[in-house]
Amino acid sequence: MNLLPKSHKEFSEKDYWNKFFKKRGNKAFEWYGEYLELCTYLHKYIKQTDKILIPGCGNSSLSADLYDVGMKKITNIDVSEVVIRQMKAINVARSEMTFTCMDAMKTTFEENEFNVVLDKGTLDALMPDESEETISNIDNYFKEMKRILKTGGRFICISLLQSHILKKLVDVFSDKSWMFRVVRCHEAEQKNIENGDGTTLPVFVVIATKFKLMPNLILEVCLAGEKMIRLKSPEELLSCVKSAQDTAFITNSLGKSHLDEDDEVSLDLMMPGEDTPRYTLYVVDKKKSQAVNKYAVFIVPQGRESEWLFGTPTGRRQLQNSARFSRLVVAVLRRGHHFESLDAVKEELAQSAKMLIPNGLSGQIPFLSLGSDVGRRVKVYEGSSKVSGEFVVEEVDVGEDTFKRLIFLDNQFLVQSEAKLKTVKKKNKTKRVIDFGHISQYHSFMCPCLHLTPVTDIAIIGLGGGGLCMFLKKCYPKMKITAVDLDPAMLEVAKNQFELEVDERLSVQIKDGLDFLKEEAEICRQYSCVMFDVDSKDRTLGLSCPPQQFLQDEALNHVESILTNDGHFILNLVCRDKSLREKMIETLKRHFKHIASVKLYEEVNEIIFATNSDMPYNIEVLEAAAKNLNATARKHNLVKIKCVDLKDFLQAVTIES
Repeated sequence: MNLLPKSHKEFSEKDYWNKFFKKRGNKAFEWYGEYLELCTYLHKYIKQTDKILIPGCGNSSLSADLYDVGMKKITNIDVSEVVIRQMKAINVARSEMTFTCMDAMKTTFEENEFNVVLDKGTLDALMPDESEETISNIDNYFKEMKRILKTGGRFICISLLQSHILKKLVDVFSDKSWMFRVVRCHEAEQKNIENGDGTTLPVFVVIATKFKLMPNLILEVCLAGEKMIRLKSPEELLSCVKSAQDTAFITNSLGKSHLDEDDEVSLDLMMPGEDTPRYTLYVVDKKKSQAVNKYAVFIVPQGRESEWLFGTPTGRRQLQNSARFSRLVVAVLRRGHHFESLDAVKEELAQSAKMLIPNGLSGQIPFLSLGSDVGRRVKVYEGSSKVSGEFVVEEVDVGEDTFKRLIFLDNQFLVQSEAKLKTVKKKNKTKRVIDFGHISQYHSFMCPCLHLTPVTDIAIIGLGGGGLCMFLKKCYPKMKITAVDLDPAMLEVAKNQFELEVDERLSVQIKDGLDFLKEEAEICRQYSCVMFDVDSKDRTLGLSCPPQQFLQDEALNHVESILTNDGHFILNLVCRDKSLREKMIETLKRHFKHIASVKLYEEVNEIIFATNSDMPYNIEVLEAAAKNLNATARKHNLVKIKCVDLKDFLQAVTIES
């Protein structure tokens, strides 16, 4: 039985509705939810003593449900004689409620007769487009509804709020004699999803309250939770509603479809009135035949979001494979917000989790995490620079350890610098200080080549928090280190937050690394080792580290010039473009006789070693160098066991030439 109109224009035609209700019979047709889904909202704005008008009542059971809970003064009108006869017969026992065949655009009611006009889908039916005829009819409709409402009365409209309808509502009610609210009805949406019937687009309840002229326009929305947000302009209201609709379109599409195994979808969730995302959700799917479980949400504790398992598409795929869920939503808690507890996070995410559930599934959604809390991430410093933009320094708990991290806010999921904190006791007092023996895996992989030749002077392009510089200073007492960074703010952060010690053995020059290389080459300065550990600010390339100009011929000529004959060039390369990476290796081969690479497992970093020494790289030589590095670190009490995981290091080595 086809009960949908041939064209959307038929929604507003009387003949269509007569045919519709004859076909439908006495079975109620509930647009946008029933009383149980709507009652929470309706009872906030309708009193039992109110006189209520329901225009375009159709054969909805809503008026009967309101009557049965004590709201007796209800008048129902509709243009369809068929449905009015049906409803009179159905509601014969509800003697105080009336049903009248009447056009809502031409009513015969007195002025100020009703406390409430309750429109459930009628406006959507009357306004299928913005034609001149439709707008004329809608203007008459609103003129009537305003006329018959008392001061203090409420026009309550349940609608999908298509853009042209919302704009018209805002235009009609955005003067200073009305208070205008938009509330999202999640219960009605969820019921439609569970039934597989009707729309799964957002359902809204609009409440326009009639007052005498007020000093200011009052516009409010409540699109999540129960908090009402006061807005500044009609444009802001339109934007809020459109955002909710766009998100629902995506989530409903995800509910009906299955992502390819190489794809994932990410969604930012924001609280109304806030400017920054509170959560980011990543949705990943796998073939049902490969999954034991169907659907779950994994909550990533604060501070763990940058780890490979949670912070990369490949890692999230691995997490899903381990959990063996057909669909896994990975929820990341964004910085700048307070999260009270894991249970509170689950409660906040519950509605979004339901929106992303695949069709056909119901019941309680399992929430997974690494422990029983949301982790700890505390901002200890924030700043801004012309070079790096806004940045923060945070303390983060990972298991039983605490780390201090530098994060550039334009790339929040990347840890720029990290230092482990340790507790020391002095004069019966304890305090936490930087553990210089802890360096990141990629920094530890950069260091073995220092044992392939006597190292006296070393240049490091890129300072960050200074962790690599301080490790080398503590590990090699006779080494002289020159660090170069473009950003003066980073030097202050390194000294004040990461305990960088600048002295005659460790100096920092604030200048462009390219200028430094050129100047050192011009004065024929020699270094045993040159390291590049500098990030790129250009996000348009598949190259995050270093900037592309650092690997062009001019810069590499300068590197060659300032290296001793048996010196080593060590590069931290982060390149997601395979063809670009191959071009860079070919460029390096034009400048260096011997090249080796070490690809970090579970990371995008790749360490490149290059030299013009007569001694080529091979596995045995690099293994011996890594062992010597570990021995040196232990000798200076920097690490108790090892600096480089020898097995990981050797498995990752590739001899390029």
